[in-house]
Amino acid sequence: MTMPGKVLEHHTLVVRDGRILDLLPSPAAAARYAATVIVQRPAHLLMPGMINAATHAARSLFTGTSPGAAAVEQRIVSPEFVRDGVLAAIAGMLRAGVTCFGDRYYFPDETARVACEQGMRAVIGLPVAETASPWAQSAAEYLTRALAVRDEYKDHPLISTAFALDAPGALSDATFARVATLADELDAGIVIDLHASAKDIAQSVAAHGVRPIERLWNLGLLTPALNAVHMTHANAADIHLAQRTGMAVSLCPQSSIESEGQLPAASSLAACGIRLGLAADGGVSRTQDMWREMNLLALLCRSAWDALIAATRGGAAAVGLDAHVGALETGKWADVCCIEFGGPDAGALNDPVTSLVYGGHRDMVSDVWVAGRQLLAERELIRFDRAAAAARARAWTKRLNTGR
Repeated sequence: MTMPGKVLEHHTLVVRDGRILDLLPSPAAAARYAATVIVQRPAHLLMPGMINAATHAARSLFTGTSPGAAAVEQRIVSPEFVRDGVLAAIAGMLRAGVTCFGDRYYFPDETARVACEQGMRAVIGLPVAETASPWAQSAAEYLTRALAVRDEYKDHPLISTAFALDAPGALSDATFARVATLADELDAGIVIDLHASAKDIAQSVAAHGVRPIERLWNLGLLTPALNAVHMTHANAADIHLAQRTGMAVSLCPQSSIESEGQLPAASSLAACGIRLGLAADGGVSRTQDMWREMNLLALLCRSAWDALIAATRGGAAAVGLDAHVGALETGKWADVCCIEFGGPDAGALNDPVTSLVYGGHRDMVSDVWVAGRQLLAERELIRFDRAAAAARARAWTKRLNTGR
């Protein structure tokens, strides 16, 4: 993923202690290394695992529920709800080739715990809000609990954390300033929905006299540590400001279409060299299909390679993990997915990247490794009890539909 469009044929990825040791032609690998385990996939493409840069994993339980289910969310959310929702989401993500997700939801400690148990990499968003929720009652309590979770997972090999801020219109300048100070002191990331709707922008102009991105700039939050999600309504001035500050943008094309009826200015953002990640945050349809997001982004940017970058290396940069994952490079964690190109719908292989981005889908993913540990083997989840998880998900669906 560091050489545009280049596909290495007949190569071997060598992994030791969860990290990539080497990437070299297979004959040279056989001569140089005595491997204890060899996995051969002769009709496949090996690539970094995809990174879902911003999602609400526990809300996977809303899939298939009635439109009124969201009305009971605050009443029904609990650590058990989060646990079962995250389990279901992780199963779906692994089967689709996603090896890392950036999450933003209540009970982040539970999300981190489940991700660890399943061997999944995650950037856990630590909620910061001013309205009462099942997780906290005030801005001060949100921050206190956020710091406790951050301390619990400090230096964890699979879990990292970031402050996950409520929508700009729902936070005061004082709370923003406090988070900016903490993030700077702790070298922590920040994730926030930004310019996700025209309504948000209009409210900011009415209340503060500036668009949300300008307000964040004035408060010191526009830094390379910021991951701005959506940016559906970014204009030329917004994009210029984003470029100057070095912030990252995680696009959610499907959600933008469903909620706002328009797509983000992906090609303009890419042309300015802004770090672009890709996210499947659920949207109105509540799907989390990174393949669909990648296809839409390729159509927007008119570049299969740029879309693949956003789903892998770009996503790693957006969530602050580009030094550790996102490319098949020596020293990085072996977070890898394997795509089978042997099926009848795989497309012409004279351009595997184009075939992958425009014609690929989750059913082509055969294997997944996170930190060198195999979690999906020939389309079968290794550490997951699918029947039990599905039964719990169905029970929650019933509760959400009935409100009980």
